[in-house]
Amino acid sequence: MDFTNPLVYGVPCFLGFIAIELTYSKAFDDKQLYKWKDLLSSLSLGIGSAVVGALIKTVAVIFVFNFGYDLFNPIVDGVRTNIMGWESFGYAWYIWLFCMLLDDFSYYWFHRQNHMVRFLWAAHIVHHSSDNFNLGTAVRNGWFTIFYKPFFYVWIVIIGFPPEMLVVCMGIEAIWQFQLHTQYIKKMGFIEKFINTHTMHQVHHARNIEYMDKNHGGFLNIFDRVFGTWKELDDSIAIEYGVSIPPDSYNLFVILTHEYKNIWDDMKKSNNWYHKFMYVFGAPGWSHDGSTLTIKQLRYEMAKVSESSLVKTAKF
Repeated sequence: MDFTNPLVYGVPCFLGFIAIELTYSKAFDDKQLYKWKDLLSSLSLGIGSAVVGALIKTVAVIFVFNFGYDLFNPIVDGVRTNIMGWESFGYAWYIWLFCMLLDDFSYYWFHRQNHMVRFLWAAHIVHHSSDNFNLGTAVRNGWFTIFYKPFFYVWIVIIGFPPEMLVVCMGIEAIWQFQLHTQYIKKMGFIEKFINTHTMHQVHHARNIEYMDKNHGGFLNIFDRVFGTWKELDDSIAIEYGVSIPPDSYNLFVILTHEYKNIWDDMKKSNNWYHKFMYVFGAPGWSHDGSTLTIKQLRYEMAKVSESSLVKTAKF
C-alpha cells in the first residue's frame, strides 16, 4: 500500500505560518523576534535539508527500511511473516497508533543521542545555532543528520511494521515538531502532563545551564519524564536561546561545519588516542584537562557552589 509523506503538504504550510508569525511580530508585537539575516540562513538551510532529504530518504527507504523489512519479514505461504513467528502488521487504526508510539520512542533516543554524542551533536547543532526562537528556526535543519537517522528507526520495520507506515509517522512527527517553535503559545494546563508542548521546547532550545539537554521528546513528554530529562519552563528564569559556542556567522558552510572544525582542533590538543576518541564520541564539552566541561559536570559544579553558599549562610 502506498502513502504520501505528510511533509509534501507540510512544507508549503510551514512557509505560510512563518510568514504569518513574521508579519505579526514585526507589525504588532516583538520586532526582534525575527532577524532578517538569521531568517535567510534558516530558510536556506531548510531548503538544502529538504533537497538532501528527498534524495537520502529515498535511499533510506529502499536500502534500509525496505531491506530490513524484507529480510526479517519474509513472505511465507503467501503471508508476510516476521522471523519471530508472528504475522507482520497491517494497516488497522490501532496499528497506526502503536507505530506512532514507537516512532516517538525512537525520536526521543535519536534526539537525545544528538545531544549526548559530540560527533552527532556536530550535525544537530545547526538546528540550535540561532539565538532566535521562532517558526523560522524550526526549518533550520542540519544536512548530515539525515545520513544516520534511519538507523535509529529501522528496528520498527524489522519487527513487522510496513516501511511506508513508518515514513508517514515520521512525517507527522516532523510537522508536530515544526509548530513547537513558537513563543506565542503559552502553558497549556493539564495537557502538559503528557504532551510535549511549546514551552517545553523553549526549554530545549535554551542555553541556560538549568535547561540544556532537557525535553528531547517528540509528541509526548513521557519518555523525558521516565528517563530523567524532563524540565518545566520556569518563568523566573530569563531564557537565552542558542548554543554555548555559536558559529557567529550567517554563512551556510560555516553553520553546517563549525562544530566539526572544533572537534578537529580539540583532537589536536592531545596525542593520547583515548582522548582523541572522547573528543569525537564523548559528550559535548568533554576535555582531557578540564578546560571545558560537559553539562553534567557544569551542573555538578553549580550544585557544589550552591551547597557551599548554603553552608556559609548557615554558619551566620
